[in-house]
Amino acid sequence: MAEIITVDDPDDPRLADYTGLTDVELRRRREPAEGLFIAEGEKVIRRARHAGYAMRSMLLSAKWVDVMRDVIDEVPAPVYAVSPGLAERVTGYHVHRGALASMQRKPLPDATELLAGTRRIVVMEAVNDHTNIGAIFRSAAALGMDAVLLSPDCADPLYRRSVKVSMGAVFSVPYARLESWPRDLAAVREAGFKLLALTPAEKATDIDAAGVHGLERAALMLGAEGGGLSTGALRAADEWVRIPMAHGVDSLNVGAAAAVAFYAVATGRPRS
Repeated sequence: MAEIITVDDPDDPRLADYTGLTDVELRRRREPAEGLFIAEGEKVIRRARHAGYAMRSMLLSAKWVDVMRDVIDEVPAPVYAVSPGLAERVTGYHVHRGALASMQRKPLPDATELLAGTRRIVVMEAVNDHTNIGAIFRSAAALGMDAVLLSPDCADPLYRRSVKVSMGAVFSVPYARLESWPRDLAAVREAGFKLLALTPAEKATDIDAAGVHGLERAALMLGAEGGGLSTGALRAADEWVRIPMAHGVDSLNVGAAAAVAFYAVATGRPRS
């Protein structure tokens, strides 16, 4: 059973995992280096635990102690009970859901290892908006994608905002980082995947006409908001595919486009 510790000093070193959560650059550097991430809200905390992430501690306002009682009773990590005002001073924002947990990261799998046994994967290049990362992971989980590969400059899926937007789906879709971009795309092709570059370019084939749902193994490549996939990534692709647009709209937000494309490549697949 965890120990519940009332803390009334925002500078208490035991709260160090939770300091400055609104400082994006600081947290982007610090969290991977220290092997932690922050889960926010009851559902996300529970999903992180269910996915096998070890808990370092919890930070709870008083009314959330009873809500999280079963977790407190099961996990030996310390629980810091604080006032909403103190939580805001520590984290830098009003913690609306009143429950935060510091979780221990797991080592990422090797990309080659991740490809084994998968048929539908997502490959992201330079997607560095945490909201988009979270939305893409949520759609990937909901629409039957098996795994995600990230270019070296993609944002961290375990950053608090990504986790929150994904509603914990980042815990259920395995992911790995490619070390050399776009050179490592060759290894994806060698594993039997057809590389499909999602692009609004006119020369691309409409995704429904491309027969992507019938492919044995498909890797759908997504680029960052605005710029899209780089020239190098487009050259590495086996085929360019696009989502047909109407009313003069030239493209969708990458999160919305991802959901449409995931449905297209997953159509006809047996669901688990």
